[in-house]
Amino acid sequence: MQEGRHASFEYGRYGNPTTKCLEDKMSALERAESTLFLASGMCASIAVLSSLVPKDGHIIATTDCYRRTRIFIESELPKKGISATFIDPADMDSLKKALDENNVSLFFTETPTNPFLRCIDIKLVSELCHQNGALVCIDGTFATPVNQKALTLGADIVVNSGTKFIAGHNDVISGCVSGPEELIAQVRKFHHLNGGVLDPHAAYMVLRGMKTLHLRVQYQNSLALRMAQFLEEHPKIIRVYYPGLPSHPEHHIAKQQMTGFGGVVSFELIGGLSSTVKFIDSLKIPYLAPSFGGCESIVDPPAIMSYWDLTPSERAAYGIKDNLIRFSFGVEDFEDLKADFAQALKAV
Repeated sequence: MQEGRHASFEYGRYGNPTTKCLEDKMSALERAESTLFLASGMCASIAVLSSLVPKDGHIIATTDCYRRTRIFIESELPKKGISATFIDPADMDSLKKALDENNVSLFFTETPTNPFLRCIDIKLVSELCHQNGALVCIDGTFATPVNQKALTLGADIVVNSGTKFIAGHNDVISGCVSGPEELIAQVRKFHHLNGGVLDPHAAYMVLRGMKTLHLRVQYQNSLALRMAQFLEEHPKIIRVYYPGLPSHPEHHIAKQQMTGFGGVVSFELIGGLSSTVKFIDSLKIPYLAPSFGGCESIVDPPAIMSYWDLTPSERAAYGIKDNLIRFSFGVEDFEDLKADFAQALKAV
């Protein structure tokens, strides 16, 4: 095999036929030359950050992002001498300044972001970064390749948490990295050493889920948009965060680069933590869990889940208020969910 006379899988950590089939399917979806599947979305992000940023390098990330990604950037990358600049997702002046003042290797961001669903202009950011020799990695987990194909907009790498919409059934953990073979080969080399392997049965589970990906996502797009509109008009909702609403700060960007706006809506309820708890406890349909993208709706209050270990003032630094709720819509009936929301809001 190593002489190149025939192809096979030398060792289970280096791949298997089921995972290879999954990777090929994801490459077709993302319009990528190559895809690597790993044990989780976080594993995929770490593999990119560890393999594509050199020692003493510099990265740019956004202030709104998955908390564990931020923790890795702030606590682990400095051990390799890697520094970071965090910018507001819409602040292109800060991006230009960071690119001018640092030898930037990589711009890493989600779009839409977690949990405020901010949107980055992928085409513009890619042009600015490429002019300065920096790569662009987009975490497209909230969008999925059904709604957004970041590589066609200029990004170099796309990361997805396959745990969420890709697999879509809240029953398997996975992650992937897609892009040109030249870059994926570097990530794969790190992955072979790191060993965050997706086992064949998990790969099969993701493949099974992907058969209905476009159907689920299209329905969840519709459901989330209708519910976001309902919530925005409700007197007990202070603010709704959803790229499909004209009130969203990057609605114009989302319209340009997305064919649908995703199945997750974040919103702020009147009152404080007690009102939030009362609302969530009154809901009958969703599960209370720290995930999204499955067939079952999931409600997640970030202040007491993802950010539970921080003080209110520390949470406030990230914009996380006690009344913030992130809601992932499943595939339930719209009228059922609307009625559930309405009765739960009456309890507040």
